Amino acid sequence: MSIENKNLRVLVVGCGNMGASHATAYHNLPGFEICGLVSTGKSKEILNQKLGGQYNLYTDFYEALEITRPDAVCISTYPDTHEAYAIKSFESDCHVFIEKPLADSVEGAIRVTEAAKKANKKLLVGYILRYHPSWEKFTELAREMGKPLVMRMNLNQQSHGPKWTVHRNLMKSLSPIVDCAVHYIDIMCQMTRSTPIQVSAIGARLTDDIPEWNYNYGQLQIRFEDGSIGWYEAGWGPMVSDNAFFIKDVFGPRGAVSIVAREASASGRSDSIDSHTKTESIKIHYADLDQEDEFTRKDEYLDLQDEPNHQELCNREQIFFLKSIQEDLDLSSATEDAVNSLKIAFACDESVKTGKIVLL
Repeated sequence: MSIENKNLRVLVVGCGNMGASHATAYHNLPGFEICGLVSTGKSKEILNQKLGGQYNLYTDFYEALEITRPDAVCISTYPDTHEAYAIKSFESDCHVFIEKPLADSVEGAIRVTEAAKKANKKLLVGYILRYHPSWEKFTELAREMGKPLVMRMNLNQQSHGPKWTVHRNLMKSLSPIVDCAVHYIDIMCQMTRSTPIQVSAIGARLTDDIPEWNYNYGQLQIRFEDGSIGWYEAGWGPMVSDNAFFIKDVFGPRGAVSIVAREASASGRSDSIDSHTKTESIKIHYADLDQEDEFTRKDEYLDLQDEPNHQELCNREQIFFLKSIQEDLDLSSATEDAVNSLKIAFACDESVKTGKIVLL
């Protein structure tokens, strides 16, 4: 269906943090039209009021899909519904924007990608950092530091109140290092442009509020074919320390590049979604030494003028989604990257549960 001269009608499924942000983008941007909001709880009513109260509300996804017959479906529900909702959307001749992770298993992610191909519809996974100019620059500068690279990243969240409710619900199906790490594994793969060959990981269950098989703190390590290594850690919950929760640091033979988010990394901001994408400044350190082994160049700070907030990043994702449909862009490489990062994250999950190194 050509949508060049009419709005893309979107069914928004899941009206929590990310779903609300994507719905706000559809509400405000030209080229989109929301045809329904879907959630099992009250979040759809709350979101609808924020958007003016004019949208049709549904509790059941399948009923909403049948009634509204949208051009596209935006899926921002919990990961255990992603596969079923996406496949049904493709079978209903819809394009799909889906929040990460693509599915709650690698096999499920592959089934989703196959359904997209069969339907000849666009599938875009919400890897929000790919639309952030500072993260693009961070990745570019990291590549200039030589090989091998050492990549150190984390995002621990001292969550409480509604944020802890969200995290508890997420952990009914996935661990923090699977849900969050896909972003940063994707970044590491972009920085190295190398193939991961093995992973190891550890985790700890710090609360009885989650299933016995799961853990709410995890730390993973990845070894790449080119000798690069990286670690990432993620912890969720009221007991998590918010000291040094926001580390984004890379170094290689030629020096180091770091995201210095002084405000975003301040105490008490660890569960603020708006803080998670902030960079504020990129620090560049050069390893060049003189005859006395002293540094020959001062550290540089790069402050980019284009520093989009969380909502603006979601806007840019949706602008690209619309562009990919209107211009029939090939999204297969990005989809392959999404499946690959999920595969690596689940290998890390396996390492936590078995206590063994996992070869890729």
